[in-house]
Amino acid sequence: MADVLKIGIAEWKQTTAPNRLRTAGLGSCVGVILYDTRLQLAAMAHVMLPDSTIARKNQTIEVGKYADTAIDALVHSLKREGATRLQAKMAGGAQMFQFKYENEAMRIGERNAEAIRQALKVHRIPLVAEDCGGHNGRTIEFDVATSVLSIRTVSVGTKEL
Repeated sequence: MADVLKIGIAEWKQTTAPNRLRTAGLGSCVGVILYDTRLQLAAMAHVMLPDSTIARKNQTIEVGKYADTAIDALVHSLKREGATRLQAKMAGGAQMFQFKYENEAMRIGERNAEAIRQALKVHRIPLVAEDCGGHNGRTIEFDVATSVLSIRTVSVGTKEL
């Protein structure tokens, strides 16, 4: 019997087939999945912010909260389990609010997605599919056995990557 592991905001989890990984409430946040199809092993993070350097000093960093620390944690954990052929998929990064003046600080979704792309490049992990941007929230679920990412977008519908 397969379990569905739910990942909350700023969290990350890892599992094997036949389990699934799910996160909801992806607005400007990005859900990123790293997986090894040979081992049927995967990890998902619900990334809120692009860079951990904005965290206050003396603050305990939630590694799943930031793109840089989340990718590092997922890579380290999956490799510890023997993963050698990692791939990635991601979804989210919407611009949830319309502003008259596009301020760089307000483009969190776009910045989150770009930070994840950069972190994946550093680790030489191919991003094989993504569904980022737009103005609607998403819920995603990754099937570890099939490597299919189901994306349910508010007011749009469901698709698979």
